[in-house]
Amino acid sequence: MVESEEEFLKKYNVEEFKRPSVTVDIVVFTLIKGKIKVLLIKRGMHPFLDCWALPGGFVKMDKSLINSASKELMEKTGISKKDAYLEQLYTFGNPKRDPRTRVISVAYYALVDSSKIKLKKEHKKNIKDIRWVSVYKLPEKMAFDHREIIMYALKRLRYKLEYTAVGFELLPELFTLTELQKLYSEILNEKLDKRNFRKKILSLGILKPTKEYRKGMHRPARLYKFIESKPSSTFKKIKFEKK
Repeated sequence: MVESEEEFLKKYNVEEFKRPSVTVDIVVFTLIKGKIKVLLIKRGMHPFLDCWALPGGFVKMDKSLINSASKELMEKTGISKKDAYLEQLYTFGNPKRDPRTRVISVAYYALVDSSKIKLKKEHKKNIKDIRWVSVYKLPEKMAFDHREIIMYALKRLRYKLEYTAVGFELLPELFTLTELQKLYSEILNEKLDKRNFRKKILSLGILKPTKEYRKGMHRPARLYKFIESKPSSTFKKIKFEKK
């Protein structure tokens, strides 16, 4: 007679197989003064004492991955999941990535508007410092495989920038076309042709010009806003010409 699943589970020995630990690591991107930054914390405990790392933590037995990631985002930036773009990135599972034990990391990346962020100054005992760092000037020595995770997240962001409106998550509600071009140029790490960029971005029909202008050193620049109601089919993969 075949035993029932209930009978099987009653006698199942969870200690029969070794179980790896699972963590979530969050690559939090923001734009500060036109520069793409990533949030890093300085570790105040071993392993990798005094090294910079991504915010993250172990996944508790009763918590889902997304809830664990959202909790880390809220604790480090004060921003809830509903006020940020949060997406699962990749699973990193090199057996030697953590010297303590077998640890698998499910990485996420988040895009947040810097004007809505106030980093918490009070730190836990295991955190010495927390700050925004340029993705192009990362610390020489980083904890675990976090440099690799950041570079993978940047690669994903660049790819999605070509066929989605994900980049708008880094901008305030109103922005100029110059600010938008600088955002694309900064993330792609390339100088883009101004006329070509404006022609292609406006041809998508995802921007709405407003009646407001921003004063500058030269003539006032019109402010635009992103049309959130546009269907995803509007976005077609486009390539911008370099300057």
